[in-house]
Amino acid sequence: MRLSPGRLGALIWGLIYGGLLLFAMGVALSRGGLDYGWGVSIAGILLAVAGVVLIYIRSRMADAPGG
Repeated sequence: MRLSPGRLGALIWGLIYGGLLLFAMGVALSRGGLDYGWGVSIAGILLAVAGVVLIYIRSRMADAPGG
């Protein structure tokens, strides 16, 4: 699968912000007494980490000529 730098950037920030939002929701659920709150928080952290890894991958990509 080949992504343009613009699409990859949108995916990166979507993963980071979505992961942080999911993390915050998980903490709120956990503080509300629900057992699955920490699971939701961990899923959010994993999404945010995936976004950070994609930032590293994007930094190593060669820019296509003319694009």
